Amino acid sequence: MPNSVSSLPMALYRREQIRQAEFAVCQGDSDALYQLVEQAADAALALLRLESRLGLQTVLLAGSGNNGADALALARLMLERGLPLRVLASADGKTVEHRRAQKAFEAAGGVVEPYNKEALDGAEVIIDGLLGSGTNGELRAAMAGIIQDINASGAWVLSLDLPSGVDADTGNVNPIAVCADMTLSFGGLKQGLFTSRARHFAGEVRLASLGLEAALSQETPSAQRVDGQFLKDLLGRRPRDSHKGQSGKVTVMGGNHGMAGAVRLAGEACLRAGAGLVTVISQPEHQLTVNANRPELMFWGCELVDMEVYLRLGWADVLVIGPGLGRDDWGYNLFKAVGMSDKPCVLDADALNFLAKEPRRQQNWVLTPHPGEAARLLGMSVAEVELDRFAAVQKLQQTYGGVVLLKGAGTLICDGEQVVVAPVGNPGLASGGCGDVLSGIIAALMAQGLAPMTATIAGVVVHGEAADLAAAAGERGMLASDLMPFIRQLVNSDLI
Repeated sequence: MPNSVSSLPMALYRREQIRQAEFAVCQGDSDALYQLVEQAADAALALLRLESRLGLQTVLLAGSGNNGADALALARLMLERGLPLRVLASADGKTVEHRRAQKAFEAAGGVVEPYNKEALDGAEVIIDGLLGSGTNGELRAAMAGIIQDINASGAWVLSLDLPSGVDADTGNVNPIAVCADMTLSFGGLKQGLFTSRARHFAGEVRLASLGLEAALSQETPSAQRVDGQFLKDLLGRRPRDSHKGQSGKVTVMGGNHGMAGAVRLAGEACLRAGAGLVTVISQPEHQLTVNANRPELMFWGCELVDMEVYLRLGWADVLVIGPGLGRDDWGYNLFKAVGMSDKPCVLDADALNFLAKEPRRQQNWVLTPHPGEAARLLGMSVAEVELDRFAAVQKLQQTYGGVVLLKGAGTLICDGEQVVVAPVGNPGLASGGCGDVLSGIIAALMAQGLAPMTATIAGVVVHGEAADLAAAAGERGMLASDLMPFIRQLVNSDLI
């Protein structure tokens, strides 16, 4: 029986690691390899039963490799149970396992039809067994056409191993992929399923381990997945005699002319995530905006970077620079002042753009680029960053040090020793100010004593979980400020 989403393991792997685990288990024995196909089919049948999809008009699409073999073995199991189905082949089988599965299906009375679009008419369930994890690169036009037909069918779609057209290692799609309702990953969880465009195409992910657990335990996972459980027992209860000075002090810098909202959001997020004291350094004209509805924020109006600014940098446990900073001399001078400090800091927005122009490496900072900022930091295009987000976040960390958080669908976090994937949040976060809120949360958690990597992971999870709670009223139209009450709820939840 495949595992449920809530019990998915945290370890993620690259396709080659899973292939090596299969080899370790089977030792190249053809019968053993075919048994993996049969186990995959058993798991898929169990999942269809669990989802109440058996007995519906089903079309199984079989490719030419072992992904097609999985689909054919599943078709035989369904045929033996008298379930309604049609099997369409996109090409002739190319592997021993495929030919064996097709022969067994035909021996049971099944018929494999050449692909035709009309066969999808009336399908209630489509099983995607077209392309497996070994496929990468741009699809042939014929295969892209089949995938378009699947996506336009309106049927409920189960992808075997991963959606056809999705790269198992990067999650990238080139140029199109099956948009599945559910993906049943075989052997181990592919790292690409949890980031990039795969977040949209994979649907709900389940796992059928096929007995590879012991072999994969000998491998170092390529990445780790985190979810809301990461927050469990992380902060603990505050001592009954604690005071504000023990809860962390943060100085937030930004809010150039016309951008008071960014620094205001970052400052309030710091407070909502538990920081004891927060000072905002911004343009003097913004004091009313910052303090009108949030008088708990201390404010320092800064026209020039003077000794008062440096005193407020020295006062803080953690610095945040970037929200609404701007790219003029005022923002640049604040950026340079932070560079002269030895305090841990979180860099966002235009602070990252200044860093791209004046690169340096530092160990006690957290960088929070979105793909556009990451592209500038790496001197490449956004498309190149998104082509392999895992490679991009690791290169950013190698170049700039510290902890790097690459925003996007399936946020990636890297400290040079591990890569963490946080498939949390929703498209409602595609709204101005949400990144400022995230920077504030991370800084507050650092100020409360969490190590930068731990604080960054926890900040991303709190941010994403808060977004999911806020989205109960709808993702479209969700504001960054809508996250605030839920941030407070999460850092005080029963999970912690």
